[in-house]
Amino acid sequence: MILKNILKFIVGGIIILAPTSCSLDHDPISDYSDVTEGFNQGGKEVVFKDKAAVETQLRALYNELKDQEWYIDKILLTDSHSDNAYAGAFNAEVLPFEDNSIDGTNTVLSRDWNRYLKQVGMANKLIIYADSVGDKSLTDTEIKEYQAQGMIFRSLILFDMVRMWGNIPLVTVIAPDITSENFEEVYPLYFPPQTPEIDVYKKLESDLLFATQHAPNNNNADKTLMTKTVARSLLAKVYAEKPIRDYDKVVQYCDEVATDGIDLVDDYTLLFGMNNEVTDIKARNTKESILEAHFVAGGGNWCYMMFGRDLLNWDANFTWNKWVTPSRDLIKLYEIQNDVKRYKESIVYYECGWSLYYPKDNYPFMYKCRSSQSSIIHLRYADILLLKAEALLLKSSPDLNGAANIINTIRKRAQLPNLSNDDKSSKDKLFEALMKERRMELAFEGQRWFDLIRLDLVESVMNNVFVKDSGRTPIKWSFTKNSQRLPIPLSVIDNNPNIVQNEGY
Repeated sequence: MILKNILKFIVGGIIILAPTSCSLDHDPISDYSDVTEGFNQGGKEVVFKDKAAVETQLRALYNELKDQEWYIDKILLTDSHSDNAYAGAFNAEVLPFEDNSIDGTNTVLSRDWNRYLKQVGMANKLIIYADSVGDKSLTDTEIKEYQAQGMIFRSLILFDMVRMWGNIPLVTVIAPDITSENFEEVYPLYFPPQTPEIDVYKKLESDLLFATQHAPNNNNADKTLMTKTVARSLLAKVYAEKPIRDYDKVVQYCDEVATDGIDLVDDYTLLFGMNNEVTDIKARNTKESILEAHFVAGGGNWCYMMFGRDLLNWDANFTWNKWVTPSRDLIKLYEIQNDVKRYKESIVYYECGWSLYYPKDNYPFMYKCRSSQSSIIHLRYADILLLKAEALLLKSSPDLNGAANIINTIRKRAQLPNLSNDDKSSKDKLFEALMKERRMELAFEGQRWFDLIRLDLVESVMNNVFVKDSGRTPIKWSFTKNSQRLPIPLSVIDNNPNIVQNEGY
C-alpha cells in the first residue's frame, strides 16, 4: 500500500512537472471528438479524424514559419553575436550576444529552446499520425506528402538547434500520459537525454532524403511551400557541416536546386525593397526565393519594430532603441569593397532619439525588414550558390576557377567587378574573398555566426574584431572553441536530469 501511494505521488508529480520540463514533447489533443475519446483502429491510435484535420495540423506548421520570435532571435544570434552587428540595446538579455557574456540564465535562449521543442512536437504529430486517419480517406501518396512537409519543418528546427547547442534531445515520438501501469516505459520520454550531434545530422539527412521524394514539387508561384527544393537546399547546407561533411553532395544538391528552376534575380532590390508608391513590398515569390513567409496588410508582422522603422507607418514604434545595430566593421567592408548596391539594401540611416553606438542624427539600422508587410525569407538561392563555391574550393580536389566564377556571378549582380587576379592566386586568398562575399550578400539573414562555426573561424574572427572595431562593447569573455556552442538554459537542466550543460558554461 505504501509503495502504491508513493508511485501515485511520483506519477502525479511528473504530470505536474511535464508541462514545465518536457510538455513541449507531449502534444495532447484538447478538442473533443470521437477520436479523442480513445477510438483506435487496427491497434493504432487515431489522432486525426479525417483529411481536414490533417490539413489543419499542416496549416499550423506553415503558420509557425511566420513566427517572428524565431526570426528576430536568429538575427540577434547570427549577426549581433558575430562581427556584423552590435546588440542594439543594453539590456541584460540582448547585450550578452555582443560582449560574449551569454550564460544559461539568458531568457532569449530559454524561449528559443522551448519554442523549438514545441514546434518539433507539432511536426511529430503530423509525421506520426498522418497515416492513421480515422476515415481512411487519404491515399499513400497524400500521407507521404504530409509527412514529408512535417519532416522538412522539423529539419528546419533541428538544424538550428544542433548548430546552436550541439548535442540536443532528438524527440521523434509523442509521450502518452503517465500512469502507474506504464510508468517505467513512458517516464524516459518525458525526460529525453541529449542525442550526439552526429546522430542528429544523420536524422536530418534521412528525413530530408525522404522529403526529396515525397514533398510537393517546387511551385514558382508560391514559395511559401515546403517542397522538394526546400529539402534539397537544406541537404546542401547539412552536408556542408563538419559532423557529416561531404562537399561532393553539397555540389550535387546545389545543382539540383538550380535544376528545379531556382536562380538569382537580376535586381537585388527585389528581395527586400518596397514598391515605388511605398504601399507594399516590391516582390514575393521571386525566382531566387526558396522558402519564405508572406505578410500582407493586417497580417501580423511586427518584426520591423525590433530592427528599425515601418515604412508603411513611419513613426510607429520608433521611440525606443532597436536590436541588431550594424557594426562599423561591416560598414567598413561595404565601403572598402565599394559595394554600394548591397550596402544600401542592407543598412539605412535615420535620425532617432538615442545614441548608444552612433550619433543620433545619423544612426544606422538593419534594413532587410522594412515594413509590416515584409516577407521573412528563410532560404534563398544566393546562399546556396555561395555554398557551392565553398564546396568547390574546400573539397579534396579544389576547383578554384569554378568557385571564382560563382563569386563573380554574385558580384556582377551587385554591380561589382570580377575578382582580381590576386584574389584568385591561391586557395587561401580565394577563401578570404568568398567569406567577404557571403558577409556582404547575406548580412542580417541569419548566416554569419553559423558561417564562422562551420569554418572554424569563431576564435580568429571574433577575438580580433573587438580590437579593430572601436564601437563594440568591451568583450567579457574571450571566444574559445567552447564558444561554438551556446549554453543550454538552466531551466532546462533543472527540469530534466538527463541534460548536461555544454562545456565552458
